[in-house]
Amino acid sequence: MNFSEKLSLKEKVGYALGDGAANIAWRGVAIFLAIFYTDVFGLHPAAVALLLLVARATDGITDVLMGLICDRTKSKYGKFRPWVLWTAIPLAVSLSLLFTTPDLGPKGKIVYAYATYLLFILVYTANNVPYGALMAVMTGDDKQRTSLGSYRMVGAFTGGLVVQGALLFLVAYFGNINPRVDVEKLDSEKYILTVSTDKSVDNVNIRAGARTFFSEGNALLQLSDQPAESYNLPRVGWSLSMEAGKEYSFIVTGEDDIKAKDVRIIDQKRGYSNSIYLLSVFLALFLVITFATTRERVQPPKSQKTNLLKDMKDLAFNRPWLVLLFIGLIFNTYNAIKQGTILYYFSHFLHNQLLASFFMVGLMLASIAGAMVTSYLSRLMGKRNLFVAAFIFSGSINALFWFCGPDDIVQIFAIGLVSEFGAAIFPTLFFAMLGDAADYSEFVNNRRATGLVYSAGSLATKFGGGIAGAIIGMVLAAFSYDGLNHESIRQAVPGIIMLMSWIPAVIALLGAIVMAFYPLTTRKMEEITAELARRRATETY
Repeated sequence: MNFSEKLSLKEKVGYALGDGAANIAWRGVAIFLAIFYTDVFGLHPAAVALLLLVARATDGITDVLMGLICDRTKSKYGKFRPWVLWTAIPLAVSLSLLFTTPDLGPKGKIVYAYATYLLFILVYTANNVPYGALMAVMTGDDKQRTSLGSYRMVGAFTGGLVVQGALLFLVAYFGNINPRVDVEKLDSEKYILTVSTDKSVDNVNIRAGARTFFSEGNALLQLSDQPAESYNLPRVGWSLSMEAGKEYSFIVTGEDDIKAKDVRIIDQKRGYSNSIYLLSVFLALFLVITFATTRERVQPPKSQKTNLLKDMKDLAFNRPWLVLLFIGLIFNTYNAIKQGTILYYFSHFLHNQLLASFFMVGLMLASIAGAMVTSYLSRLMGKRNLFVAAFIFSGSINALFWFCGPDDIVQIFAIGLVSEFGAAIFPTLFFAMLGDAADYSEFVNNRRATGLVYSAGSLATKFGGGIAGAIIGMVLAAFSYDGLNHESIRQAVPGIIMLMSWIPAVIALLGAIVMAFYPLTTRKMEEITAELARRRATETY
């Protein structure tokens, strides 16, 4: 068998769909779960921070165990492909449970959140470790792996594009309820809007057209639990909990012809749940396609005997792997802070949550462009140098958010797109370089433990996301953020801006420093690839 054969377009696309599925799950969780927990499910941000950090503390064990299990799996389909199939439906179900909101008390909500989140993390591990390792055994050519990594990231960012671009609109569609609405016109673009519902609904979002702004509190406003000054923040839409039969009145401006039929009240609990259920169906389908279209070609040396202690010792002294482990934690923390802050930033600083969907679509398109040029740039600069440059470039641009005001929409979009173009290079290179680390171990030790090496990818993704979630939660808690209290939200805006700007920029700078210690240069990888090809051809080891 030719271990370095050129992979077909069908196989590359099929493999890419697997990361499309993973990102429906992972980006859905990274971007939407924190704000879902605080603003919809009603958890305190400090409790969310602790949950995300504690749950990820188990990842170091489960990811390594999953790597060991994969390396010891024997089936007619290979070591890694079967796990992609076996976990397709469980991953879809566990994601759906995360965004389900049973009627529980405060303690019951915490217990449910821990149980469902830990289940999701466990199933994601069982899916993502073998999926990542599959890349390293589809081909033995490190340049083919870099190309495959580009396809993988295009698939990943496309999956992210679907969930980030569509989810808020799906929430609006599935969560729409029929309220009683009265519209009284005051002048050409100013109205009194009065709404009520037949049943009590927690945390609804009221909207009345794309350009309508809710503002100017007066005696008609019946939100007695909120301070009057909080009404004077114009916003596209208004979030609150509504009691059955009670009327809520607002002054609205911005459009010259608002009618009752234009007003929508969105039940965010129902909207989030039904939207995630739908996306989970596509997640499972994509994973099945990945299993059906890929093949495993690279096998461990025939003389290799199963030896857990030897595998662990090889890993502990694999310097490229150790550096990549820290790099993975750093760039995943960087990306997850940026992604996890977007909805807070657009909802509470720009006061236009739906605009976040267009922003996130733009980020995904920039990410796809970044992934597509990574293979070319890595040939010009080398993987290590490109990684360092991408850290410095993306972090420096991202820091510019600090200087933006709520009306600087063009600047905000430009900064986000340019920064994301650079950030897309991180995961594209990272997973290809894990394959290089597996090759390095085989080159030095005459042993191969691909699943164990690739456990770093899953560990870094999840634990980095956990660190990011904890940072977001702790910063919001430090500013006394309460997602159900408008005044506390207003006071937390400086913290939200910090999370969007210089906090991730500092993390990116740390990544550039650590990456400088990565030992596998382009010349060294050419030497390793040639030697392993010679060994496999002669089967002398």
